[in-house]
Amino acid sequence: MNDPPRSALLTHGLRPMAGRQPDEAHRVASSLELLFDLAFVIAFSVAGSEFAHLIAEGHYQAGLFGFSLAMFAVVWAWINFTWFASAYDTDDWLYRLTTMVQIIGVVILSLGLPALFHSLDEGDHLDLGAVVIGYVVMRVPMVVQWLRAARQDPARRRVCRRYAFWIAGSQVLWVLYLLVDMTAVRTLMIGLPLIVIEMVGPYYAEQADGGTPWHPHHIAERYGLLAIIALGEVLLGTTTSLGVVLETEGWTADIALLAIGGVGLTFGLWWIYFLMPAGEVLEHRPERGFVFGYIHLVVFASIAATGAGLHVAALAMEHDAHIDNTAVMWSIAIPVALYFVSVGGLFGYLVGWRPHLVWLTAVKIGIVFGSVALAESGLSLPVCILVLALAPAVSIVAEELGVGERRANEIAEAIAAGDGWQ
Repeated sequence: MNDPPRSALLTHGLRPMAGRQPDEAHRVASSLELLFDLAFVIAFSVAGSEFAHLIAEGHYQAGLFGFSLAMFAVVWAWINFTWFASAYDTDDWLYRLTTMVQIIGVVILSLGLPALFHSLDEGDHLDLGAVVIGYVVMRVPMVVQWLRAARQDPARRRVCRRYAFWIAGSQVLWVLYLLVDMTAVRTLMIGLPLIVIEMVGPYYAEQADGGTPWHPHHIAERYGLLAIIALGEVLLGTTTSLGVVLETEGWTADIALLAIGGVGLTFGLWWIYFLMPAGEVLEHRPERGFVFGYIHLVVFASIAATGAGLHVAALAMEHDAHIDNTAVMWSIAIPVALYFVSVGGLFGYLVGWRPHLVWLTAVKIGIVFGSVALAESGLSLPVCILVLALAPAVSIVAEELGVGERRANEIAEAIAAGDGWQ
């Protein structure tokens, strides 16, 4: 639909969900979307903190399993809302209220995460109750919104109904999931098929009626904003943990180096993410939106896990970790390496595979694993983190030396020729 007149923006009466224009000029994230994103700070923070404490205790399996479940539930619900909002954001009172209910669901899910991690650590019945309830509270308003869109946008009725039925069916299965006596093995056996059902649903729905009218530049911006929020949680977790050390030991060289390393690493991860011309590519190749959206499950989880790893380092600094420095470095190195692989893969998928993408990623991962080797050799933890923080600079320097300009020219030529990217 066309943009509402300025006078209509001053009130929030019901407006028909006729669908936004995919080529709408100056489409940016709304203040409601930004508020919605902030709710996920809570979930990232709680999941990262619980993960960090289990890793610091050496309980790797419980920590990784709980963190993976938490990240999928949180990020997947965010993805569902974001793509719907890109296509059907009316910003009327009903739309705002259903979004508020989803925010409540995020809070409920976040409050249930400690019980989930604790039950995994104890090894008894898996406590997913509050997590699934919060997930249901997040998703039920989406069913309402999709049914509303199906009624008010006849041209896309089938695709909207498919989304509504898929979400509703998935939620029924998740509720039934609670009735099973959960162990880690049973959770995997039953949960993985449900996750597959969740992820196949959007692809099936979008095959009808030409899909939904999502906006490529708006989608790229929304994903970038959540990446920033996840990176902000990395900074917050590190700062909060170091604050505890400062209260007992005061400023030391190691604390200063760890702070510099944590900030430097976060800054580098931010820099290389925003080298991607995602909006421009999605505008000309919208069929690549699915892979773009799904790979971000790994991107966001790896960012949050990096924050948890830095939290583990801070716990080690205050002598509250029961693992050695090498294990601490692995807790940071693995998610950072995963971030480089996922962002590199996403970059290649969007703009085309080039040899320099492979060797740049390989060099960065080499530096990451080299920092672990330095910890194994006995070098201090803060110095090892500083070395690891240098890894993103490989891509940044290459970009400034001409790789970025050459890629921009290749994309411009492909757009002009109408060939896309191969």
